[in-house]
Formats: sequence, structure tokens, C-alpha cells
Amino acid sequence: MRITLAALAATTALALPASAETLSVVGSWSSLPLHNDYEAPFWNTTLPEASGGDITVELTTHNQMGLGLGDIYPLLGQGVYDVAMTVADYAVADAPELEGLDVPLVALTADEARAMVNAARPMVDDIYRDRFNAKVLAIAPYPPQIVFCNHEISDLNDMQGLKVRASGRMTAKLLEALGAEGVNVSFAEVPGALQNGVVDCAVTGAGSGYSAGWWEVSTHLMPLPLGGWDSVVTAMNLDKWNGLDSDTQALIQDQIKTGFEDPAWDSAQGALVNAIACLTGNGECTAGEARSMVLVEASDADFAKAREILTTVVLPEWAERAGGDWAERWNDSVGKVVGVTIN
Repeated sequence: MRITLAALAATTALALPASAETLSVVGSWSSLPLHNDYEAPFWNTTLPEASGGDITVELTTHNQMGLGLGDIYPLLGQGVYDVAMTVADYAVADAPELEGLDVPLVALTADEARAMVNAARPMVDDIYRDRFNAKVLAIAPYPPQIVFCNHEISDLNDMQGLKVRASGRMTAKLLEALGAEGVNVSFAEVPGALQNGVVDCAVTGAGSGYSAGWWEVSTHLMPLPLGGWDSVVTAMNLDKWNGLDSDTQALIQDQIKTGFEDPAWDSAQGALVNAIACLTGNGECTAGEARSMVLVEASDADFAKAREILTTVVLPEWAERAGGDWAERWNDSVGKVVGVTIN
């Protein structure tokens, strides 16, 4: 006797717990430590085990799927998958107000960066709800976005006239104000671009650059956080979230904070120090073989110059792009935490 598809589906449903959920999850860059050390263990093991097996996860990453970086959150909002996580800056074309989450040079340590993110969180929640039909579950950091150059530099003045790949729109505006030429190159294409002279320098996290082999095609490293901390936002399709019962929602929120977000932040400062040691040979490298990039220490004058450009040019331009009351909201939240006011 043939079993109809409807009967088979009904039989399968009866065999599962009433609260069973399968989540399709799209993670961030598969080659980087944030995914391998925190995202994958959380979604593959921590959350399913905490749910007693009631939650199962089908995990991939956006680069494994070949997604366009600007498409990740819009597709999430359409319900193509249930959960997605990637760098917030990839979404600023659709949501320019989101640039206010990760402002360069206002947070120099992991603790300062987390305080900045926590202050911005209510704004980010509203942006993802309104722009992407999504519920924010977590915000975790890549390490500070610093400067790799295949060109001799000794200070920020040497960036003038160089072609530089920025890690986000606000960083690009800052670099242009410093006299550099911003060039749009994807993360995966940077090594070839540095090697072939398409760009002279590129901005990314120290650990990301080490993992991706940027030390093979660049000579000088300036650990000034010109690109902020490249916050990675984890969000769930809002319709999917609203369809979960309150106990499942509470479980996910509790577990993602303690099992993913907190550990990622706790390791961020140490990861920066270790990655710089691994890239330059200055200090102990625990992640692999130390390399020999030239470490260019930013001076107080470098920092002061960049910070002045940020506050007098870059942030006011962002306030104009964002429109509405976003500058006021930023001043009342992030600005108070980092001691910066947009006039």
C-alpha cells in the first residue's frame, strides 16, 4: 500500500516533540575565528544540547552559499533562512543609520567597544526590525579593524595618496578625509589586490588578516583602529521569532548571550594582542607561526588628527545621511558612553 506524502508528513510530525524546531542558520566568514571558535560550536552543539534536542540547526555560512554581502539581511527578512550573522557594515546601503553602531576610533579596548555596542543596542534593534524584518539576538566583535600596507609607512601622513580598501563606509569617509583614496574590494579579493597593486593598504581585523594570509602580501602593520570593531550582528527572521513560544525565545536569548556573545567579547582583547604578535613577531604568538611585518606604532599626533577628522567631518556627514533623529539618539546613547557629541 502506498503511503501518501500527507500521511508521511503527519506520521513524522507525531514522532517529534511538540516544541521541536529546526533552524536554518547562515553564519559569517567560515575561515575566521569568530565562526570556527564561537558560532559553529554554539549552533551545532551548545543550543541543541541546551534545548534537550528540541532545537536542531542546519548551519552554513554566507561565503559557502555565495551570497552577495549586501543581500544577507534582506534575504533573512524575506524568510529565505531563519537566522543570519555578518558584519553590520555590509548592510549600510539599505540602512545608513546602522553606521552609528561601529564608529572608528571611539573604542580602543574590548571593554570600551562592548560598552559602545550595548549603548547602541536599542537603536540596532529598531533598525533591524524596521529595515530587515528581523529580531537582533546578539552583537559580537571581530577584533579592531587595523591597517595592513604593502607600502612603506611610518605615520598617518604617509597614507596620503595611497589606495586603501576600507572595512566600511564610515572608515572609507575617514580615509578619504586623511587624503587616501578609498577602493571597494571584497575581503576575499584583498590578497590579490595588495599583491597586484590594485590597493596599497587594506583595513581588517588583525586576526582576520593573519588567518587569511595578508602577511604574505603586505609589509607594514599599523594597529590604529581606523575601522572600528566590525560588529557582527546575529538576527532571526521576525516572523520566525514571533512564531516561537515564549520558553523557546527565552532559551535562545539566554544561551546565545552566555554561550556565544559573552565568550566572543571576553576573548577579543587577548585575540588582538596575540594577532599583532603573530603578524609582527613582537610578543608571543599562540595561534601559529609568527610573521615579520613591520609594526608601525601610531603616535598621539596620529590619533589626535584622525579623531579630529572623525568628529568634525565623518560623524556630521553620517548624521546627514542617516537623517531623522538618529544623530540625537546617538548623542544620547553611544555619544555619552564614548564622550563624543555630533554637533
